[in-house]
Amino acid sequence: MKFYQIAALIAPVQAALRFGCSTLSIQRLDPLVEPGKLPSAHVHQIVGGNAFNATMDKDPGEVATCTTCTFTEDLRYVHCFVFVGSNASGGTETLSSNYWTAAMFFRHENGSYKRVPIMQNTALPDGINGGMTIYYTQQDFNSNGNQKITAFPKGFRMTVGSPTTNSLDAAKKHIGLRYVCLTDKGTRFPELPDFPTKPCKGGIMTVHHFPSCWDGKNVDSPNHQDHMYNTAKEAFSPAGACPSSHPIRMPQVAYETLWDTAQFASLWPKDGSNPFFLSYNDNKGYGTHADYLFGWKGDALQRAMDSNCMFQACENGKPLKSQGVAAMNKCAVKSSVNENLDGWISALPGAPMPM
Repeated sequence: MKFYQIAALIAPVQAALRFGCSTLSIQRLDPLVEPGKLPSAHVHQIVGGNAFNATMDKDPGEVATCTTCTFTEDLRYVHCFVFVGSNASGGTETLSSNYWTAAMFFRHENGSYKRVPIMQNTALPDGINGGMTIYYTQQDFNSNGNQKITAFPKGFRMTVGSPTTNSLDAAKKHIGLRYVCLTDKGTRFPELPDFPTKPCKGGIMTVHHFPSCWDGKNVDSPNHQDHMYNTAKEAFSPAGACPSSHPIRMPQVAYETLWDTAQFASLWPKDGSNPFFLSYNDNKGYGTHADYLFGWKGDALQRAMDSNCMFQACENGKPLKSQGVAAMNKCAVKSSVNENLDGWISALPGAPMPM
């Protein structure tokens, strides 16, 4: 769905954030599904704060000094004190939101692989280095408009989708996890539950749409999903009321990632088979998934959800502080895994999932 079509769906009293995040890192780390494991099983592309590491505790102790996202309030300050004997020392640590998904690779007919670059989305400032477009929308376009949005609590995290999904029927049940074969960057239809089966002139867009009803108790769950519930029938559509088991309506979070698959069009296999693989060895796209870790400062996200600002109108202190593209692109984190992810490689890094 085009972003201006999304805007048309929202009642005047509703708010929506839509902003770009440049790439923070591309490496094998997954602090939610495989906490502490270095490296993780497959490659992810990550955006957000530079405190990202293999172990993101309930209140991470790592210090973020910047974020690759537009809003500088997508960072959270925590006062920390350490006691040694009778002496105390302290300071302020900066935590941040992070957003990540599996990377995409192209497989040549000779069996080698190359990572697919990420493109900047449409209607964002020029020069963003790859990354993702992030949405936080109010009330998930709930037509009755009577459920207040409650911002995520400190320590909140969730995932959507699963890399073990291995059939089209199962993929169709993951509402809001879709692919779009792009004619240009403005294309938003049709949305598919699996990879396009022909070359796409403008590349491929992946959409990850998270559930927005919270149980009101748990900032996480063993599978990182049971504390949330989805009432939307498709991405960016009106949603029903939250059930009694998950009564709290949270901001609707969604990611868009644009993959520059068009540069491989001349190398498409002669037998017509799909040459694109998600990093866990999925060339159907059934197991697409995404991870979210909340880290906004103070009441910043709540203020945005309580306002009626839309997209870029929410920037420059109205109501959220923002930064320019140069600062976004400058923010980075050192790679924790030393492996080649940019040139042609003989196999997908890690331990691919059986599909």
